[in-house]
Amino acid sequence: MPDVSVILPVFNATTTIARAVDSILQQVSVDLELIVVDDGSTDDTVCAVRNVCDDRLKIVRRDHAGVATASNAGLKTAQAEVIARMDADDFAYPQKLQKQLEALQRQSLDVIGCGVRILNANNTVPEGLQRYERWINEETATPEQILALRFVEFPLVNPTILAKREYFELEFTDNELPEDYDLMLTAAARGLRFGKLNEVLFDWRDGPSRLTRTDDRYSRDAFMKCRRKHLLHGPLKNVSRVDLWGAGQTGKPWLRWLRRQNIEVRRAYDVHPRKIGRRIHNVPIVDVEQMLPADGTPLLVAVGTDGARALIHEHVIKFGYFAGNDTWFVA
Repeated sequence: MPDVSVILPVFNATTTIARAVDSILQQVSVDLELIVVDDGSTDDTVCAVRNVCDDRLKIVRRDHAGVATASNAGLKTAQAEVIARMDADDFAYPQKLQKQLEALQRQSLDVIGCGVRILNANNTVPEGLQRYERWINEETATPEQILALRFVEFPLVNPTILAKREYFELEFTDNELPEDYDLMLTAAARGLRFGKLNEVLFDWRDGPSRLTRTDDRYSRDAFMKCRRKHLLHGPLKNVSRVDLWGAGQTGKPWLRWLRRQNIEVRRAYDVHPRKIGRRIHNVPIVDVEQMLPADGTPLLVAVGTDGARALIHEHVIKFGYFAGNDTWFVA
């Protein structure tokens, strides 16, 4: 049995698939198998894969049904108890799987990602994604921090993930939600333990044809729908009252949404002197220095300013709040 089974779903990727496949087969110090799931390609993708001669390579062909279904199909062929994902236009550095596997075992994790370079066709970071790349690579990533941040977004890129088989057996769901984020939130709710190597071990290719650019399942609205669904089924299940940090551009939509769910916002905290003492939608705006000690009421932190979450985390600890337990960062 191999140490790791790598699942690579692909659809019409003739120009990139060979490089992606080769980057996996060139991994060092790991006994692996690579399962390429062809999702009904209509170009020469399968021929390009078959030109790679390696006994560790398996090809599964199926009718076109989408990346979620193709990824789930690959699991049925995978032999290992540890599974890794890969995409057809990306590139894994030679020590990626080895370092992730060692960290997974050493830190008693269930799921682990790594740092990435986001590159376009010119091998530069696409305009508009610099901040996201910094967030992925610089965000501290203890299991507790990942859980507390999961309703902002997971600081793990899906094709970088290596995980115990249990994670992938939860299966990607093919619906109107981003299947990777939906699975991560489902797994977190089941108690799986997430981690991340901050070392950059992966080139994540961005381009106009990438699904995240072309499919409505990866729109901002879809991600918001996904995080709110899991909030209501998780930390906010049977909750009738919350506190909210943030009454600005990020916080106000959350305030309105909470009211629509018949969840009372008891108070909203803010640092802006013009807001303090006012009421927004009949919710009093209170100075953060006048925060009441934690009493079991969930605190949602809806602030998007760079660096603000770390400062807020330090502040709420002083009042007895614990991120990932009664405090949740949202975006």
